[in-house]
Amino acid sequence: MNVIPPSITTDVTSADAVQQKSYEWKAVTLMALGMGLVGIDRFLIVPLMPVLMRDLKLDYQDLGHITGALALAWGASALLSGNLSDRIGFKRVIVPAMIGFSLLAGLGGLATGVGSLIAIRAFMGIAEGAFTPASIIATIDASPPSRHGRNVGIQQMMPALLGLGLTPIVVTQLLKVMSWPWIFLLVAAPGFIVAFCAQRVLRRPSPTEIAAHTATHDSGSHRWYEVFRYRNVPVGIICMLCWLACQIVIAALFPSYLVDYLHLDLQQMGFVLSSLGFGGAIGALTLPALSDRIGRKPVMLLSTACVFISLWIFLRAGAAPLTLFVCLMVAMGCLYSLITLTVGPVAAEAVPARLMSTASGMIIGIGEVFGGGVAPAYAGYLAKHFGIEHAVTLPLWAISVGAIAILGLKETAPARLQRKE
Repeated sequence: MNVIPPSITTDVTSADAVQQKSYEWKAVTLMALGMGLVGIDRFLIVPLMPVLMRDLKLDYQDLGHITGALALAWGASALLSGNLSDRIGFKRVIVPAMIGFSLLAGLGGLATGVGSLIAIRAFMGIAEGAFTPASIIATIDASPPSRHGRNVGIQQMMPALLGLGLTPIVVTQLLKVMSWPWIFLLVAAPGFIVAFCAQRVLRRPSPTEIAAHTATHDSGSHRWYEVFRYRNVPVGIICMLCWLACQIVIAALFPSYLVDYLHLDLQQMGFVLSSLGFGGAIGALTLPALSDRIGRKPVMLLSTACVFISLWIFLRAGAAPLTLFVCLMVAMGCLYSLITLTVGPVAAEAVPARLMSTASGMIIGIGEVFGGGVAPAYAGYLAKHFGIEHAVTLPLWAISVGAIAILGLKETAPARLQRKE
């Protein structure tokens, strides 16, 4: 009988660990860059809106249609493409989706009117909606279970950091040296590079390998509708509706609340709103990593409490820009951690391997379509008929409902599950 010397076995194990660590950081970096590009493409149009309105003869209703088309297409695509990723593998969805949304972002510079811009943004939403759940599962697959929360948090912080934080600054500076069509074309190029690298780096794991990242360790075949048998999916959908209702209402109504009700000037309003991107990035980076240690539910309950308290102080602070900035930064940071955990570890860890993308896509899709669509419309109705100071209290109610829903989630953090055994 041949016996492998212990030194050789140790060397092989060490080499495998180094190779896995290298793959982890390559894959997580690429998926984080991909999500960052999604954030840039999605929010690029916000600082360009005044210029687009002038050059393409748009009105406020057109802007609403352009924004709504992307959100609805994003949600519908995430809803349907999650199961496709589970069936054919996340790599086969991620690479074409990245090429697609990068190409469509560039085509935005060729838009000649509201119709073409709506069509381009809608197709871009389809590509980005397909990329999102598949990229989350790719990140989880590349990560050891003890770093699921941290690595998904790294990925999910990028839309806030790049899309909400840096894009408005860079775009307004670029407008000084180039016209808006060239800005659209400029942001398309990095996507093709990241897609090429993803094609080279991402692996195609077997269901058994992916199952190691779940609490069920189930690698068998399942119908897509079976995802609802796992408690964290329907409860996660309720949570996501609440988180996106908060996020979208804050983004849509708080600028007007600051200017029209608190009578801040535009510079003060811009300073306060800059907290959205940087606060979201900090929260997504730190709190999901904490959940790897103490559990998903404790961090989520802590986050809901911080969101409620911060918004409660915000709505009673008056015209105090620094206080408003701090409150909104804390609230958005905790809100991003809630979104990150809900669409990532809480969903994916609770279901079989062949339903991980389906679970994430269901939560993202339904939350985007209804939480991102119905809540702003209702808030707008309240603002119009009862005053904006009443409409901006809607996030407090939404976060309260979400906190109750968290109690129904099943804990999936490997560290917590091991301590219970």
